Amino acid sequence: MTLVLAVGVAGSVGAVARYLLDGAVQDRVSGPFPFGTLTVNVVGSLILGFLAGYTLSHTGGRTARTVVGTGLCGALTTWSTASWETVRLAEEGATTTAITLTASQPPGQLRRGRHRDRGPRIVMR
Repeated sequence: MTLVLAVGVAGSVGAVARYLLDGAVQDRVSGPFPFGTLTVNVVGSLILGFLAGYTLSHTGGRTARTVVGTGLCGALTTWSTASWETVRLAEEGATTTAITLTASQPPGQLRRGRHRDRGPRIVMR
């Protein structure tokens, strides 16, 4: 039961962080491209990459993976929002922007995988 509560608390923190970061980024840019959503997804992917690297090299990292990965990053990243924004942009006639948003998501995922091996070294320094 404690693990469930920890995931819930981490999810609450992730959701608030998403709201604040998304808003802070969107307030500083103009145009239809959802830079806030892209930013939270890349940040969440990087956190997951570091977490994966840490838990692969440290035993006992299962709880951290569950709390941070599922709770915090699950609430922080907004892949469903990115999908919704892509459809919205296309329906509003901003097809190029919709395609750009779609194309920008996989590089964030690749960065997460690339940094997975760096996680333990950065965390241990």
